[in-house]
Amino acid sequence: MDEIELGETSEGNIKEIEITEANNKYKYKCQFEIIKEYLNAYIYDKDIIKYKGHIHIVNIQYHLGLYKYDIYNLFNDIYELNNDKFKLIKDINKNELRIEFNIFNKKRYIKINLYNDNDNDDDNDNDYFKTIKEIKEIIKEKDDKIKVLQDELIQLKIIEDNYNKKFNIKDKEPKHTLEYHSGIILCSTVLNDGRFVTGSDDKLIIIYNNKTYQPDLIIKEHKAGVNSVIQLSSGELGSCSDDETIKIYNINENKYQIMQALIAHDDSVGKIIELKNKQLVSCSGDNSIILYKKSGGAYIKDYSISTKGWNGPIIQTKDNEICYYEKNNSTICFFDFINKKNIMKLNSISTTSGIYDSLLMISKDLLLITGYNKISIINVNSYNLIRTINSSNSSWINAACKLNKDMILTADENKRIIVWKIRGDNLKLISIKEDAHDERIYTLSTLGNGLILSGGEDCFIKIWEI
Repeated sequence: MDEIELGETSEGNIKEIEITEANNKYKYKCQFEIIKEYLNAYIYDKDIIKYKGHIHIVNIQYHLGLYKYDIYNLFNDIYELNNDKFKLIKDINKNELRIEFNIFNKKRYIKINLYNDNDNDDDNDNDYFKTIKEIKEIIKEKDDKIKVLQDELIQLKIIEDNYNKKFNIKDKEPKHTLEYHSGIILCSTVLNDGRFVTGSDDKLIIIYNNKTYQPDLIIKEHKAGVNSVIQLSSGELGSCSDDETIKIYNINENKYQIMQALIAHDDSVGKIIELKNKQLVSCSGDNSIILYKKSGGAYIKDYSISTKGWNGPIIQTKDNEICYYEKNNSTICFFDFINKKNIMKLNSISTTSGIYDSLLMISKDLLLITGYNKISIINVNSYNLIRTINSSNSSWINAACKLNKDMILTADENKRIIVWKIRGDNLKLISIKEDAHDERIYTLSTLGNGLILSGGEDCFIKIWEI
């Protein structure tokens, strides 16, 4: 086979092709206009591709002697031809020109059918112009689709900009500031009737009217700080305290009745949660987690999990599983409470020590863990650490809550509230409210209708509209 060199000329897309046959050299010119997008081809044996769709090379004809060469068989990467840097090897006979060359370190082929200028010339021309028309229609169709996509991107950007503006907390001031506690606000929750509740180290639990933001009910049954308060599926209120007790209340409008006092721990009770199966779970500084079941209308101890050091907080991650934190060895533990066995332990994942709400399910598969200056996200199915996100300030992140299915908020000891957008298994920082409180923040709760409650060491409760 002889070599064919494809050289450049100064005439733009007019290229010169030199063919050597025997001892004679012939130079010919041809015009290339390459359509790079949406090449459609079907692969056959040994990298040879037989083209089945529309021709994607426009206005290309080779004139050699009495023959006209039209390309009807193309290779997959034909658009690379406009690089002009490759060697061609030709094998010519009366009916076909075969061209071999290398692109992407693979041998490629083009077969060019040869037609006599005098044979079916009109038919060939008609086919050619028909093909050109079809190509132009395809290009227009693709251009129209691209225009639609570009318009959609513009709209998405507008939506994103409006979204970021809506959830920008940076320059906002609280709608309400409440001062009814004389101690640190340690916990908060929202009741089914829309009212909200706070607990403090002043030993008080306060239930607030969600319209007047005034206290409807003040409960003083604990002898030490209230670390956690929840509403049970029965409608009753549960609380736990540094006084080593868990207490259950029946709330009737602005009155309450204490239904049960559980004394099962030998140290501060840091957190209580209710599982989907209605069991109650508590964690404590006495190195244990206790599960309770109801019997005869009262909670009784079901069994206890022995842990290494102070543990907390706790959260249900699956129908049969809880997750808790062991402070002494900085370990996140996953425990099957149905079969009563450990499933997995993950070491060296920094989290907020103690009682604070630093575990949050942001989806059915993803667990968020707050720690010192960072947030960790774990897949609870594979038990893998997906990513770690820095919070841009050196401080403990003490609280986290979901605003809606797409947004979460965190709060830290540097008095900041941060708004994040959930993007798959990642978070995008939207805005930061500096100095949201006068001192460190310990609790966040979503009140509904875009309202957020925050509370902390300055003894204030603040209501924000986001």
